[in-house]
Amino acid sequence: MEGSAARSEPEQPMTYILGLNAFRNDSAACLLRDGRLIAAAEEERFRRIKHWAGYPCDAIRYCLAEAGIEPDVIDLVAFSCDRADGMSQQRLREELADTGFECAVQAVDLPRALLAAAFLVSPFDEAVVVAPGSIGQGAFWGAGRGTQIEVDASLCLPDSLGLFYRAITRFLGFPRAGDEYKVMGLAPYGSPVLLPEMRRIVRLLDDGRFSVDPAVLGDGPGGSEESMAAGLQALFGPPRRADEALTLRHRDIAHSAQAMYEEALFHLLDALHARYRCDAVAVAGDGGLNSVANGRLRARTAFRHVYVPPAPGDAGAAMGAALVAWHEHDSDASRARTPALDQAAWGPAFSDADIARALDDAADRIRLAGCARVFMSDVGALCRRTAADLADGRVVGWFHGRMEWGPRALGGRSILGDPRRADMKAILNLKIKRRESFRPFAPSVLREAVADWFEQDGDVPFMSQVLQIRADRRARIPAVTHVDGSGRLQTVEQRANPHYHALISAFRDLTGVPMILNTSFNENEPVVCRPEEALACFMRTQMDVLVMGRWMLRR
Repeated sequence: MEGSAARSEPEQPMTYILGLNAFRNDSAACLLRDGRLIAAAEEERFRRIKHWAGYPCDAIRYCLAEAGIEPDVIDLVAFSCDRADGMSQQRLREELADTGFECAVQAVDLPRALLAAAFLVSPFDEAVVVAPGSIGQGAFWGAGRGTQIEVDASLCLPDSLGLFYRAITRFLGFPRAGDEYKVMGLAPYGSPVLLPEMRRIVRLLDDGRFSVDPAVLGDGPGGSEESMAAGLQALFGPPRRADEALTLRHRDIAHSAQAMYEEALFHLLDALHARYRCDAVAVAGDGGLNSVANGRLRARTAFRHVYVPPAPGDAGAAMGAALVAWHEHDSDASRARTPALDQAAWGPAFSDADIARALDDAADRIRLAGCARVFMSDVGALCRRTAADLADGRVVGWFHGRMEWGPRALGGRSILGDPRRADMKAILNLKIKRRESFRPFAPSVLREAVADWFEQDGDVPFMSQVLQIRADRRARIPAVTHVDGSGRLQTVEQRANPHYHALISAFRDLTGVPMILNTSFNENEPVVCRPEEALACFMRTQMDVLVMGRWMLRR
C-alpha cells in the first residue's frame, strides 16, 4: 500500500579533509573521507623531480579525481607547518584560494603532524612516538593514546640525528637529498673504529637526550658543503670527492656514523621506555627511513612492538595533519580511530585500456626494439609466466594496481629479479639502476615464510626494517643478502596485496624460495607513476620483460 514502506533516514553528509605538505621537500597531498584514507601521493611522482618542494597541485588534483569531487566539496584543508615560517603559510593559503578552495584552512605544527602520521595509523592503542630529527628539525617525541597525540619534548637544532647523518653523508661525497641510503648500504663494509671520534660530535646526556656539537658541523643545514665539512675534516681528514674511489677509511666512517646514530637513538628510547612504561613504539620523521636501526630496535631496547608508516618523512606530515584535523573537527571522530595502515597502495591506478593506449602510442618504438606484446586475461597464468621468467634469470618490470605512498616500491611499481642468482645484484646495478655496486636490494617475502628465513619474525609491510637472514639460508639467496648477512625485507600478505602475493607464491612453487628481489621501478628518477613512464624506463634500460596490468612486453 502506498506510504507503507518504512521511511529511510536521510544520509549524513560526508566530511572531506585534504592534508598537505607544501613548500618543503617531498611535497604531498592526501584525502580523508569521514576519517578514512582515500588517496595519497607525493608531488614528485607527477613532476618527475625527486623530492620536489612547492605547492603539490598535481597530487591534489589526483586526490580529488580519485574521490570524484571538486575543490568546493572539501570541508577543511589541513597542512603541516613550521610556525615560524609565516611566508610559506601565506603563500599556501593564496595557492589554495587561486585553485578553487573556499573552505577553512588549519595549520598543524610539523612535529605534531609527523608524530600523528606514525601513531594514528599504527595498530597500537597506546605507544611512544619518536622522531630522531631531520636536516631542518631537532629531535622530538611524545605519546599517543587513543585518538590523541601529544608532543611532550623536543630538542632544537643542531640536536638532530638527521642533521648529523646528513653531514656525514655529504662528507662521504653523496650530496643529494636522500643519499643517506648510500651510507647505510656502505656501512656494513667497514668497522666502528672511528666511533670515539663520532662521540665527540654526538654526546649522550644523562636523561636520554643527546647533543650535537655545532662546531663540528660548521654552519648547520643552511651552510655550504665546505663549512659543514670543516669540523669533520679535523676528525677524519679530507672529505671524499663524488668521483673519488671509496676506501676503507670511507667505509669505516660510514659504519661508525651508523653505530653512533643507533647508540644515540637507543639511548633516547631506553629513557622513553622507562618514562612511559609502554612496550610499543612508532618511529616518525626521517629517522623512520633508517631501516637498519629500526630492525635492531627490538633487540637493543626494551620495546617489543615497532611500527613505521610507509611515508614517515615530510610527505607523511600531510597525512598526519589531516588526521589531527579530523579528530579535532568532528566530535564523533574522537571515538573512532582510522583503520591501521597495513598497505601502501594509495596512489593512481591505470586500467588495461589505459595501458593499451600507452602501448599503441609507442607501437613503432616497441616494434623497432623487437619486443613482443601479449595480453593475458588470466591473472593466475600471468603470475606463473612471470615467475618462470624470474626463475630463468630475466629482469622484470612490474606495474600493477595503485602506486605506492611513500619512498618504497612495494609491488605496485617494482623491478623484480631472482634472489638466488649471485650475479643479479651486479646486473641490476650496472645495466638498469646505474648506481653504486655496494648498494643492496630488498627481498619481498611471503608473510607466512618470514620465520623460516629470518632470525626475527614480524610484520614489515613497508620495507622499513633490516633483519638478519638465517645463516643456513643465506647461500640460497645471495642477491638479497647483504655483506653482513642481513636483508631489508618487505612482508607480503595475500589480503593486502593479492596479485603480488600470487606472483611470489608462483615463484615459490617453482623454486622453493618464497621471496623475490624487489627494487623501485626507476632509473635515477622518481618511481614511475604512469604506464608511459614505465614503458620509457623499460625501453632505455636492459630489462627483459615488462608486465603492466595484464599486458606483457618481452624483448
